[in-house]
Order: sequence, then structure tokens, then C-alpha cells
Amino acid sequence: MTGWRALLMKELLRFWRVAFQTVAAPVLTALMYLLIFGHVLRDHVEVFPGVSYLQFLVPGLIMMSMLQNAFANSSSSLIQSKMMGNLVFLLLTPLSASHWFLAYVLSSVIRGLCVGLGIALVTLVLVDLPVHAWAWVLAFAFLGSAMLGALGVIAGLWADKFDQMAAFQNFVIMPMTFLSGVFYSIHSLPDLWQQVSHFNPFFYMIDGFRYGFFGHSDVSPWLSLGLLASAWAGVSGLALYLLKTGYKIRG
Repeated sequence: MTGWRALLMKELLRFWRVAFQTVAAPVLTALMYLLIFGHVLRDHVEVFPGVSYLQFLVPGLIMMSMLQNAFANSSSSLIQSKMMGNLVFLLLTPLSASHWFLAYVLSSVIRGLCVGLGIALVTLVLVDLPVHAWAWVLAFAFLGSAMLGALGVIAGLWADKFDQMAAFQNFVIMPMTFLSGVFYSIHSLPDLWQQVSHFNPFFYMIDGFRYGFFGHSDVSPWLSLGLLASAWAGVSGLALYLLKTGYKIRG
């Protein structure tokens, strides 16, 4: 086993040993959203022709949960290691910045996919969810989780204490995911807010992911995929640069 694989295994075991908190809890939260919003709005909203509101809601909840948990995985691991002082043991290893990046981001992707799969399996009991194109579903699931995993690396390096990390998640990640069209189509918004929504990168992740299920989307899935890939490349480049320079992890 090479060094980065050992670090990857460590990160996987870190969240899997507390799976009730890291996997089961997000699945339960998404189920509560589905039951509450679905019960209130299912007879009043039809976003796409022939698609019920419950069906429309499920992909948004899956993607939102994957993004939030992918971010939480890498960011929480780094900030905990910094606060507890055990990050120095990783600094003593011959692992390169790309090895760190690969292990942290890949573990975040796996956690995000585990949460997404758990939500999909649970909601199958309540909702008959069609799949238009698996390739689109998997592409947006993987790229979205990878981007948030890389963003979590940046946040984990930047934060010096837990309240800074909580502020980043509560004032940046949460609002952007909730305002990305998870619970509605942006075409139901006034023109001004439709334009504002197009500046939210999370909107393109949700919209493109939803296209994989229904074959309908608010913008072209190719546009969403291109913007997501570009954003992932930019965020990953910044994360790699911070790791190479030892930003806030080397004295």
C-alpha cells in the first residue's frame, strides 16, 4: 500500500466508524425534508410535465446532501488534526501535496456518494424515480462531490478553530445549497432572482444532476457540466497550491 492509499484508508475509516453521524444522520435529515415539503406542496406544484413534486425534490435533496457532506469530510478532518496537534505526523511522511489532495478529496467523494446512495435507497420506498441518463447522474455526482471536497481542503487549511469552520459552513455552504433550486425551479422566481441564481455555482450542480433523472433542466446540462468542471479545476488548483506552500500547516 502506497502512502496516499494509507491516508485514504485512514480518512475512510474516520467517517465510517461514526457512520450513524456521518451517513445515517444526513439520510434521515433528507427524509424529513422530503416528508415535510412533499406533504405540503405535492398537490400544488408540478415543475416539469409528468413529474410530480416528490420526484422533482428527491434529486435535489440527494445532491444537496452529497455536496454538504463532501465538504464536511475534508474540512472537518483537517481542522480536527490541526486543533488536536496530530497533523505533524502527516508532515513527517514523504507524502507530496498531490497525495494529500488525492486522499482527502477522494474520501470526501466516497462519503458524499455513500450519503447520496443511502438517500436514494430510502426514498425509493416513497417515490418512483426515473433515470433518464446514468452518465449525467454519475458525472455531476462525482464532480460536485470532488469540488466540495477540494473546497473543504481550502476551508480546513484556512480555519484556525472550529467556530471559523462553522461560520464558513453556515454562512457560505448552507445558503448556497438551499438557494440553488433544491426545492423549486428558478423559473418560478421573479426575473431578478432568476438572474441572481445564475451566479450561484451550486445551481448548476443541482440542475445538471436533476437532468440525469428527468431529461429536463432549467439550463443546458452541457453548460452546467462545463461550468462545474471549470470551477472544480480552479478550486483544485488553489487547494494544491496551498498544500504545496504549507499554508497554515507549517511553521
